[in-house]
Amino acid sequence: MASYSGRGVHGQVVHTLGARIVGGELAEGEILDIGALGAELDVSLTVMREALKVLAGKGLTDARQKRGTFVRERDHWNLLDADVIRWRMETGDGTQVLRDLADVRSIIEPAAAHRAALHRTGTDLSALEAALEDMGRAKVDSAAAAEADAAFHRALLAATGNDMLKRMDLLLEPGLRERDRMVHAHGDADDPVPSHRAVLDAVRDRDPARAERAMVNLLAKAVADLDHLAPAPDAAPPS
Repeated sequence: MASYSGRGVHGQVVHTLGARIVGGELAEGEILDIGALGAELDVSLTVMREALKVLAGKGLTDARQKRGTFVRERDHWNLLDADVIRWRMETGDGTQVLRDLADVRSIIEPAAAHRAALHRTGTDLSALEAALEDMGRAKVDSAAAAEADAAFHRALLAATGNDMLKRMDLLLEPGLRERDRMVHAHGDADDPVPSHRAVLDAVRDRDPARAERAMVNLLAKAVADLDHLAPAPDAAPPS
């Protein structure tokens, strides 16, 4: 899930083409004129080919003999890739990304908190506490707040003692970072520290039921923050 955006000319070409594909400017099934795109972006064919290799790795493009290079159907896109998530956010699909993320988190994280309360170690508690302290210090810095939040949830998954759950950070973290940057940048979201502190306290006390409830409450608060920024399509208008 490595991000290529912003890494020199090569990264800029990846970003430009990836955003055009995800945003629909380059349609699914469309044959790409590599020469024309290279001329438009003022880059060599070598740079174009390398960029398209990156996009192919993300499931966005493919090449076939007699057909050429083309945009793959959305079903093939790696929707968990950090760049694909970012491009969806940039091109108008961000609300759906964040609502899908909220659904996934509601399935994984309460169970992870329950298990963490049973299996956490002193090292796990130290990592959770450090992330929470960073979160408290980063309230006016949206990037630092997003990093601290990601670190907390990463540490919680690690505290489960389950190697497969631990790697769920690969699934959750790209979307979580984008969600946090958006919420914290808005400036009027509730203080996230108390809800995270409640999870940590329950995990420290080895109280799995309380830890699970605390995580459910934390996620409900996260959804409320999101609804404040982008109300659900079927939400009733304010009276």
